[in-house]
Amino acid sequence: MIDTGLKNKVVIVTGGASGIGKGTALAFAAEGCRVAVWDLKGDEPAIVAELKAAGAPEATFTRVSVADAALVTAATAKVMETFGQIDVLINNAGILRDGMLVKVKDGQVSVMSDEQFDTVIDANLRGVFLCTRAVAPHMIARKSGVIVSASSVVGLYGNFGQTNYVATKAGVIGMTKVWARELGKHGIRVNAIAPGFIETEMIRQMPPKVLETLVQHTPLGRMGRVEDIANAYVYLASDQGSYVTGHCLSVDGGAVPGT
Repeated sequence: MIDTGLKNKVVIVTGGASGIGKGTALAFAAEGCRVAVWDLKGDEPAIVAELKAAGAPEATFTRVSVADAALVTAATAKVMETFGQIDVLINNAGILRDGMLVKVKDGQVSVMSDEQFDTVIDANLRGVFLCTRAVAPHMIARKSGVIVSASSVVGLYGNFGQTNYVATKAGVIGMTKVWARELGKHGIRVNAIAPGFIETEMIRQMPPKVLETLVQHTPLGRMGRVEDIANAYVYLASDQGSYVTGHCLSVDGGAVPGT
């Protein structure tokens, strides 16, 4: 078995109560990490118990909106008080509010609203900024740390009806490259992951024909699994990824949206 060097490391996973975030939190727990889950929803006792059952020696759950600077600051202080250090930040939390920039149907024109745009920017881009800003000083003090943020394959190629979402995921890649330059001298690595079409509850609610099209656009011929992304997060946080920084790793089965 490969030693990832992650045992007893303290890992924060935002959006860690469900979907890819939950799978990622459990993957780090299985490596023997101490895991702090941040999410807007979730049953604290159940989440903590599941993480410990997976292998985490310690675990916490904090209800927090990553778009709220005060809540992020308080959640960071709680992790430091509980664990005394922060080794890994996984910026996974994110939302969707899809819609076309301008839509014309039956002579009627509608547009993406300010609320649709701003809500996604706040959660997916501002949230990554706030969490990283809160955690980075603690990593700098220890001259060590890893930050990995969720981008998306659509952040690389664009996607129909996702102006707001694509803007955030492209922005995450840009911030990742900046932070890798700024924080590298402090022993901190910063990377991003660009998932493709991953089989989550949200995806499974799509019409069967849409799902079939997604698979057809994926050269490996299947949807991605939560563990595919979780394993990538673990790799980038581990000793095996110790010379990787400023990189966006596509985990997408070769998919290119819109082709």
